[in-house]
Amino acid sequence: MTQFNTPEQFAAINKANLEQLVAIANSTVARAERLAALNLNTARAMLEDGVATTKTLMSAKDAQELAGLQAKVAQPMVDKAVAYARSVYEIAAEGQQEFAKLFEGQIAEMNKTFNAALEQAAKAAPAGSEGVFAAIKSSVETANSLYDNAAKAAKQAAETAEANIASLTTTVKAASGKKAA
Repeated sequence: MTQFNTPEQFAAINKANLEQLVAIANSTVARAERLAALNLNTARAMLEDGVATTKTLMSAKDAQELAGLQAKVAQPMVDKAVAYARSVYEIAAEGQQEFAKLFEGQIAEMNKTFNAALEQAAKAAPAGSEGVFAAIKSSVETANSLYDNAAKAAKQAAETAEANIASLTTTVKAASGKKAA
């Protein structure tokens, strides 16, 4: 689709693509490291909490006290599970936003290059071919519109997921406050 007038142009495009690939790889590794650290810290905390919970439950003197202790130790576990889910969601959302930003930049650059090549081809085309180029431009505009709509829908879905996580967190906190009272 794109003509390269010089080897330098080809090399520059390859260098830019390589830089983007390295950025994606580094970003992915960084998110994987964060997720691994989160999982290790969560596992360590769960182990410590499990030991503490077992000791607490073993200290119960009768069934009624045991039931009260079970309710008391269950809520912090739910709170921690919600916090863990939120942290995982945040790591994933950051990655999605980063990829979307990169992809949008590539689409914009590709459209710019394609439109320039189309204009150049239209200038060199024989008389009477204006309709073909108008149809191609119309198709490109339609494709861009579809892409924009899909990007907006994806953004709305991400915002809805964020709102649902926030709502869940609020609900869990509210329920914790009622049980503690």
